[in-house]
Amino acid sequence: MAVITFMVSTSEYVIAGILDKIAALNHVSVSAAGQLITVFAMANAFGSPLVVMATTKINQRKLLILSLVLMVIGSVMTFTLPGFGFLILSRIILALGSGVFAIAAKTAAAKLAPPEKQAGAIGTVILGFSAAIIIGVPIGRLVATEYDWKLIFAGIGVLSILAIFVIMRIIPAQSNGPAVPLARQLSYLKNPKILMGLGATFFWQLGYGVMYSYIAPFLLTVTYMSEREVSGALFAFGIATLIGSKFGGFMTDRIGNPRTLVGGLVVHVIALVLLSTISSSTITAIPLLMLWSFSAWSSGPGMQYNLVWLAPEASGIMLSLYGSFMQLGIAAAAGIGGIAVKNTSVHAVSWIGAVSVAIAAIITLVSFNLNSKVAKYEKVV
Repeated sequence: MAVITFMVSTSEYVIAGILDKIAALNHVSVSAAGQLITVFAMANAFGSPLVVMATTKINQRKLLILSLVLMVIGSVMTFTLPGFGFLILSRIILALGSGVFAIAAKTAAAKLAPPEKQAGAIGTVILGFSAAIIIGVPIGRLVATEYDWKLIFAGIGVLSILAIFVIMRIIPAQSNGPAVPLARQLSYLKNPKILMGLGATFFWQLGYGVMYSYIAPFLLTVTYMSEREVSGALFAFGIATLIGSKFGGFMTDRIGNPRTLVGGLVVHVIALVLLSTISSSTITAIPLLMLWSFSAWSSGPGMQYNLVWLAPEASGIMLSLYGSFMQLGIAAAAGIGGIAVKNTSVHAVSWIGAVSVAIAAIITLVSFNLNSKVAKYEKVV
């Protein structure tokens, strides 16, 4: 399932690495092409939970197969149908397939593993997301440069068909379990602490996403990289995401979440500012790109841990809300970035990202201070 997750996630992340190619083939601006990321994120955030809730009576194996069927349909549409309108429709279908598979795969992994290894099983599946950025995006960029970017989705479609047969053979039919009603999920938004945690998640992901959505045009125009250098830069970026994610979890356990999370967000802001000011060549851009990626992904474990800590009795709901707010941040990032690129230049996205992450850092700092004061008050009482 981790390998299939890699393939499924590549369909989402690869767009950012080939945005200029898509814009050129469809005769639209880069900012307009960037809205494909917005559409995908919105469909993923709102559509995937609805599909999962509507299919609670079918078992995990059937849900995994359904998600992969959607991946096949979306990939075939991307490869065969002409025009930007059909491309938007195919992104919606791919978003539903990708989102449903991610939810079903993590749930199935936990049920397949013994109780003491459930967290590790979920972590193994999550590695597929990191692998998509480390391997999938650079390979996608290389294919788009040497051949045609649509071949990427032809490959994803073929692999999705093979994955269906794999799931049918190795994954047992397991009960999906009861769905959490939407009203119950939304009720947690009344808690100011949880709302601040989700707000920080939104602005952190917006700040990361607004830069990542336009990373290929940024590297080509601001740092003057060649096509092959962009592929190498994206690979280095992917390696840093994996290291950053592992480092963030390690440091959260070692020195605590407040210092790790706030420190990571501050470094994130600094990295984006430096990318805006001194990354005029490949030599300076790649280390700064890795610093940005490292710091951005180091915040992920802390953001999730913070929400689970605030409502330990509803950890599943918190992680579901976390995923939705992340996708909303990505959607907003692509939309805001598109406006900025169209009206100013691609150079503006790093500054917008820095401001947004700074807002996330301020919200996080205020939230931790409030939690600390409440804890001291409760101790005195």
